[in-house]
Amino acid sequence: MDIPRAPAPKLGRYLKGGIAAGAVVLLSIFLTSLKPAAPTVDRATLWVDSVRRGEMVREVRGPGTLVPEHIRFITALAAGRVDRVLAQPGQHVKPETVLLDLSNPDVQIQALQAEQQLAAARAELVSQRTNLENQRLTQTGLVATTRTEYFNAKREAEVAESLGAHGGMSRNEAALAKDKAVELETRYSVEQQRLALMTETIDSQLAVQRSQVDRLRAVAEFQQNVLRSLLVRAGDSGVVSDLTLQLGQYVLGGTLLAKVVQPGKLKAVLQIPETQAKDVAIGQKAAIDTRNGVIPGHVIRSDPNAINGTVSVDVALEGTVPGARPDLSVDGTIEIERLERVLYTGRPAYGQPNSTIGMFKITEDGHYATRVQVQVGRSSVNTIEVMRGLNVRDSVILSDMSQWDNVERVRIKR
Repeated sequence: MDIPRAPAPKLGRYLKGGIAAGAVVLLSIFLTSLKPAAPTVDRATLWVDSVRRGEMVREVRGPGTLVPEHIRFITALAAGRVDRVLAQPGQHVKPETVLLDLSNPDVQIQALQAEQQLAAARAELVSQRTNLENQRLTQTGLVATTRTEYFNAKREAEVAESLGAHGGMSRNEAALAKDKAVELETRYSVEQQRLALMTETIDSQLAVQRSQVDRLRAVAEFQQNVLRSLLVRAGDSGVVSDLTLQLGQYVLGGTLLAKVVQPGKLKAVLQIPETQAKDVAIGQKAAIDTRNGVIPGHVIRSDPNAINGTVSVDVALEGTVPGARPDLSVDGTIEIERLERVLYTGRPAYGQPNSTIGMFKITEDGHYATRVQVQVGRSSVNTIEVMRGLNVRDSVILSDMSQWDNVERVRIKR
């Protein structure tokens, strides 16, 4: 038979429920207070460097090519057709070596016309000199004749004056003789002045024609030079480059026909990022890597303009390396300065010089890396100056850690 039970006290049930609810709240508070687990990073994928104090060499680096220091560009003075190709690229030549033979009948005709005009001007000069000299001689004879007539008239006037004084000649006749003498004196003076003027102007008249001859001679020489230029010569010792013309090809005046370079005298032209080129100066040391060796050098020129974000810097080479030739691709490093007793580390893959960046510093046990704010200063190709935030022998991660920007600590998996 059923035995009736006494009902449980309600106070006990409320107590148990309160304890359970409190346990749930405490557990929730505990769980929310726990830090999220640090993400794991494979140690083999990290680029790690230590912080050290000492001499830091600031350098900039850029790609470039080797180019000859001396290049002679050979261009066409006149248009012409290629009749003969007498040299090939890579051939060693001397200044008198003929590279090409061009032809242009118009140039030949112009040279002949210039010679004809020069000959005509020279003949005109001779004719003018002869005519002026004849005129001078004629005037000299006229002056002599007038002088004789003047002196005769003067003597006759004196005789007439004497006879008139003694009644041997009328006064009218004596006066006429005197007037004739005065007239011939005037004519004699005028003819003398005319002779002097003619003598003085002969040289100036001939000078005008001489200048015309000189101008035509210059034109004729120029046309002869143009005609001779159709036989294209190297003009300098070196190696032929960029000679690509073929037989029968027609070239215009001013067309580049070939280059003559001196392969033993090369320089490196580096393309330095414009953000780094501001510290480049003339005379700074440089090292040029040709893949076959490293050639020392120094900066001789820096282009004042930037093109496509880079600045061209010329480096004079102080040595030679076998296999160095024009247009060879190289890498160049320029030493900007040496900083003594500074704190520095490897340059990270992120951040800019003279700024504050977040870097992960590896803990002493090597299992974790925590983010620290580091103030950096001047930078080089592979190193950067540490101003604040790190100490000597600290190990930092230089790899790109941008994917962990939202965490303050990572675990390093070995």
